[in-house]
Amino acid sequence: MSVATRILTADELWRIPDDGFRYELVKGEVKRMTPAGGRHGVVAIGVGARLDHYVRDHGLGVVCGAETGFKISANPDTVRAPDVAFVRRERVERTGIPDGYWIGAPDLAVEVVSPNDSYTEVQDKVPDWLAAGTRMVIVLYPANRVVAVHRPHAATPLTENDVLSGDDVVPGWSVPVKDFFA
Repeated sequence: MSVATRILTADELWRIPDDGFRYELVKGEVKRMTPAGGRHGVVAIGVGARLDHYVRDHGLGVVCGAETGFKISANPDTVRAPDVAFVRRERVERTGIPDGYWIGAPDLAVEVVSPNDSYTEVQDKVPDWLAAGTRMVIVLYPANRVVAVHRPHAATPLTENDVLSGDDVVPGWSVPVKDFFA
């Protein structure tokens, strides 16, 4: 016996009452996300703070926190919320900062893997981001102290001995990988 699942729209997701959980919408299906742990929060804010400071100082755009939803596809709708996101200035000037979900993908999406995340849950987000137009996806693995940088046609693993670079997505931004896990 199969049970029918009701497909939601991004507008319906927006109207779900706050119950203390974060939600994403994947092809119309609501996915509840468990609140993250302490290490996840420290790593995510560390990345976000470093990125935000650089972006503001150089007038490159805006950095968004973990509660920010991006509607990256429609019919059925998909709304994803990275741990940190960057949207370049030209896009912000063209559309403004929305009160609701951003329409389209961020230029940079950062995902921090928590102990309660499954490997496939996080890995499933990477192609979604890239297919929607995200130019770089950074996945941090605090337990292993490594980073994976995903671009449309390549993935690059980084260790604590490497330096993460924003390349052409966040020009001039670079941080030693070890600094994210200090």
